[in-house]
Amino acid sequence: MNTNAKLAGSGDTASDTLVQKSKSEGVISGGHLVAKALKAEGVDTIFTLCGGHIIDIYDGCLDENIRIVDVRHEQVAAHAADGYARQTGRLGCVVTTAGPGCTNAMTGIATAFRSESPVLHIGGQGALSQHKMGSLQDLPHVAILAPITKFSASVRSTERVADMIAMAARECFAGAPGPCYLEIPRDVLDREVMVDDVTIPVPGQYRGSTRSLGDPADIERLAEILVNAERPAILLGTQVWSARGHVEAIALVRALNIPVYFNGAARGILPPGDPHHFHRTRRDAFNKADVIVIVGTPFDFRMGYGKRLRKSATVIQIDLDYRTVGKNRDISLGLVGDPGAILGAVLDATTASRGNGSLSRKVWMEELRLLETQKTEKLMSQFTTDKSPISPYRVAWELNEFLCDDTVYIGDGGDVVTISAQAVQPRSPGNWMDPGALGSLGVGTGFAIATKLVHPDKEVLCYYGDGSFGMTAFDMETANRFGAPYIAVIGNNSAMNQIRFGQITKYGEERGDTGNLLGDVPFSKFGEMLGGYGEEVTEAARIAPALQRAREEVKNTGKSAVINIWVDPNEYAPGTKAQTMYK
Repeated sequence: MNTNAKLAGSGDTASDTLVQKSKSEGVISGGHLVAKALKAEGVDTIFTLCGGHIIDIYDGCLDENIRIVDVRHEQVAAHAADGYARQTGRLGCVVTTAGPGCTNAMTGIATAFRSESPVLHIGGQGALSQHKMGSLQDLPHVAILAPITKFSASVRSTERVADMIAMAARECFAGAPGPCYLEIPRDVLDREVMVDDVTIPVPGQYRGSTRSLGDPADIERLAEILVNAERPAILLGTQVWSARGHVEAIALVRALNIPVYFNGAARGILPPGDPHHFHRTRRDAFNKADVIVIVGTPFDFRMGYGKRLRKSATVIQIDLDYRTVGKNRDISLGLVGDPGAILGAVLDATTASRGNGSLSRKVWMEELRLLETQKTEKLMSQFTTDKSPISPYRVAWELNEFLCDDTVYIGDGGDVVTISAQAVQPRSPGNWMDPGALGSLGVGTGFAIATKLVHPDKEVLCYYGDGSFGMTAFDMETANRFGAPYIAVIGNNSAMNQIRFGQITKYGEERGDTGNLLGDVPFSKFGEMLGGYGEEVTEAARIAPALQRAREEVKNTGKSAVINIWVDPNEYAPGTKAQTMYK
């Protein structure tokens, strides 16, 4: 076995000769094993910021034709890997150097953890030979990442690199998806070993099926419950999309005539206007439903910890994670498994019992549809107001009117984005992205980059608050550099307004603005500075034309556009005024 370590980054002729000789003699470095293992996992893109600890991974990725997207901040790299996983359903990958490179990515990894997104974080570390000596950027990465990952480990030998990447990737998809962390010391990456001494897992031959149905008796029981229900309602959550179970979900609600509601990444599974798509009446439905089916979303703060479900209703929960089922609220029936597989099996069971007939729930559906219409009409005065400063409700309405069937909408902010959820309804599956349960600000830029790289023919629009835009916006340059331009719309109220309301309410006007007011920044100039388009909007009537100009400029120039809309700082979302996120 050749134990000579290649000195990464030395750049001298002798080292280059050694590399070429080594490759021809059937040896391989740890960094090249990383690339081969990632290729076997179906990874075609890594998101990264360079560092001396990890450069041999780059060399391997070049040989394996894995795209290397280098960003300006590791938080963006981690969010981009998360966005890539959400858009493809495959493993996302972020590669960071040791120390601050790793810690900078932690917010993105924590976001993926709460959002159940399969992301592999590969991090550098000082050489094993320098263990506990105080090497450059040395930190206990494995221990730090352990609480926010499903698996966190260090690779101690070059021979185990590919095997442990497969192990970590397998954990990313075990049960509910999530992120994993793998630390690889520099000398483990740089060391060369004989190819015959390592095992590179073969794609498709080292992982079991995750499309579990659970107990067949429970499938039959749920089918019977749904067939006999008078006023059923279904909420489809993020797992339905991440597990790509939306086809089976749509077939079930259509066949059984059940009103369906959506949250998280499930938004867009049915388009607005579909007879089974309901948007504004979830609380009304849950207050009257005799059967409530919650699929792929936990009873967390977004669900009032389950308290918003009628106590006397029959509540069924379907989830990929056993630990989630029945957490925070008692349920009538819990099924653990793949949402699509379970819903498909339930439909088959109901078809057998119904003899292929359909269920008539005309009165129930009409009641909810009437309420939907009434609630929309009640909001229209806010959606169409011409008041100045511009109402964030008007911005939300204009954004919804602007969307095309292939526009991916990304929300990155506090109150303005919360308000937008009342109006914005994506037209297709996968066309809604938000931070998820962690509520992270700054996700939008990485999400936008990844989405455009995965779907170059789709339009990508990210709606930011001015606070969130300021956190990661410089990586708009990365988007432009990699040919992934998008439309950035900013609801600018010069404040962290979601927090500001609570402070004013609690401490009064004199102290309520402490720590939450921002400067008045004309962000349109930022788009222009990066070679793209920018426009300031101060009148409601100018929103739609500005958005159209941005669309055309992105198409024509291949550069991102920034539309900075000045909104009323004294307009707040209902949830903010009720402080529901803290209840």
